[in-house]
Amino acid sequence: MTDPGTHARRGGPPLLAPGLAWAALTLATLVLQVGTRPGADPATTLALLRDHTTTAELAATLLLASAVPFAVWVATVHHRLHRLGLRVAGPTLGLAGGLLAAGMLALSGAAGWAAAATAALAPDATGGVVALTELAFAAGGPGFVVAFGLLIAGVAVPTLLGRIGPRALAVVGLVLAGAAVVAVLSLVLPALSFLLPVVRFGGLAWLVWASAVLPVTRRRVGGAGAADASGGAGVVRESEVAR
Repeated sequence: MTDPGTHARRGGPPLLAPGLAWAALTLATLVLQVGTRPGADPATTLALLRDHTTTAELAATLLLASAVPFAVWVATVHHRLHRLGLRVAGPTLGLAGGLLAAGMLALSGAAGWAAAATAALAPDATGGVVALTELAFAAGGPGFVVAFGLLIAGVAVPTLLGRIGPRALAVVGLVLAGAAVVAVLSLVLPALSFLLPVVRFGGLAWLVWASAVLPVTRRRVGGAGAADASGGAGVVRESEVAR
């Protein structure tokens, strides 16, 4: 029985389902990638897409579809952090970054599909194919990563300040968010491109980790407004994952 003076806050729907769905679609897209690279010889890019049109279109379709579970995760974690009493700017900034990142995934997938379709239907349209391929990279690479970093920071900071999850989760998240800020410079400094997969796939693992360990319920002492007034810090008696 709940002791008088304690109040359990419900954290909303589960995070693992959309998190794992996004991870699966992301990895499937990686497996099906036909190997086009930004700045590659236009003839090589055109030939790759023309010779592997079906695979390229499927990869682009899965990438576009991955934006849906990603956006669901973003909305769910925002709801959870607010329900756990973390009514600070971080979750809202994370929501903004997450929805922008989902939009970048969708744009990258749509541009990649259009590039493959154009290569198959108009083999001489080298300029159009290259432009679409570069757009797909810019949106799905630096564009996605910098917005993803904002989402990660928006979850990591309130998690750290509110003490609702492992400290290591928040620290790793902040490191990834910092790397994401630097990674966007790869648009003009290609030497920094190595940071893109670091943030993308490191962030993927971080997102699944966060999905598994962020608590669903939170017990706090005092009135209903105590945690809200303090941003959730300093009033936690116990955090636990609902069974």
